Amino acid sequence: MKVLRFSDVVASGFAAGKRVFIRADLNVPQDDSGAITEDTRIRASVPCIQMALDAGAAVMVTSHLGRPTEGDFKPEDSLAPVAKRLGELLGREVPVIANWVDGVTVAPGQLVLLENCRVNKGEKKNNEDLAKKMAALCDIFVNDAFGTAHRAEGTTYGIAQFAPIACAGPLLATEIDAITKALAHPKRPLVAIVAGSKVSTKLTILKSLSANVDQLIVGGGIANTFMLAAGLKIGKSLAEADLVGEAKAVIEAMKARGADVPIPTDVVTAKEFKADAKAEIKAATDVADDDLILDIGPETAKRLAAQLMKAGTIVWNGPVGVFEFAAFENGTKVIAQAIAQSDAFSIAGGGDTLAAIAKYGIEKDVGYISTGGGAFLEVLEGKTLPALEILTKRAAG
Repeated sequence: MKVLRFSDVVASGFAAGKRVFIRADLNVPQDDSGAITEDTRIRASVPCIQMALDAGAAVMVTSHLGRPTEGDFKPEDSLAPVAKRLGELLGREVPVIANWVDGVTVAPGQLVLLENCRVNKGEKKNNEDLAKKMAALCDIFVNDAFGTAHRAEGTTYGIAQFAPIACAGPLLATEIDAITKALAHPKRPLVAIVAGSKVSTKLTILKSLSANVDQLIVGGGIANTFMLAAGLKIGKSLAEADLVGEAKAVIEAMKARGADVPIPTDVVTAKEFKADAKAEIKAATDVADDDLILDIGPETAKRLAAQLMKAGTIVWNGPVGVFEFAAFENGTKVIAQAIAQSDAFSIAGGGDTLAAIAKYGIEKDVGYISTGGGAFLEVLEGKTLPALEILTKRAAG
């Protein structure tokens, strides 16, 4: 995937004195009072902003926050709390500019934060007039928001069509490199872990990966559906019986390539879904009618960990059990530790996956942690992300 990189634009000296418009992903969680509860996305956006300031550019940054109504700005939609945190990280005042579409005054060396872009009418539907107005604000457009790369919106796609120069910021460029390394040019064996509650939400991902990976490890409710497909009983566990045929098709597609979907040989069950429920380790063939499967068993976890240790590349999306409950976290913990210890290049994404990585303290041992939830999933599905597609087109001239 060939895109123009902002780092190359800066290295050429072209950004000095120019108006740079950065689309960042500053959509951070807030509590009821509006205080930011987790600032990873803001911190991740700093290198791109600093790069533009160091180059002597006049810098405008925008992002969406929450789910505002277009054309109806409310105080809780404001990026003011983000500006405050960004200012602390950069050691400078960050003014917030409202009603900015028709013009912004910003001088070289200055930084302004343009108010919540999703308040602008036409943003979500990528209105062409809006896109052209935003493109007129800048000499260089920089997309550094991988988390919104799967959406063709005004600030992710439209502006990139019409801006004089459109390029990828360092965060977006790193995502492209990591995804290319993991999926386009992987070191073999390539092992994918796809877990979660429902096969239906990840069916296209499973089908897409089954044509490329050497091993497809399934977990959670997805694994239960695959256990049904393998002829095992799963009691009253979460599963989608109507998708057993689809699960069998994935197993067959893998088998035809000499690859496999390891089915659990032991599981951890309980009679009810509660943190203090009594956990029982059972052979996968011994699940009772009133059992809930809440984790893979230790034998299965050990076997999968051994396979991960031999992998060349690991793609991880989803915990393999209810890791939030101590009695049912062993499978996810063992797999997380195996990924951390493996020599493989690993890429991980998705909210629950990031929560597991944080819980087991393996951030530094994962090759790349993706900042995009939906965007990461769509890449795994084999889809071309609109925001990357337009940057590729622009790079091709």
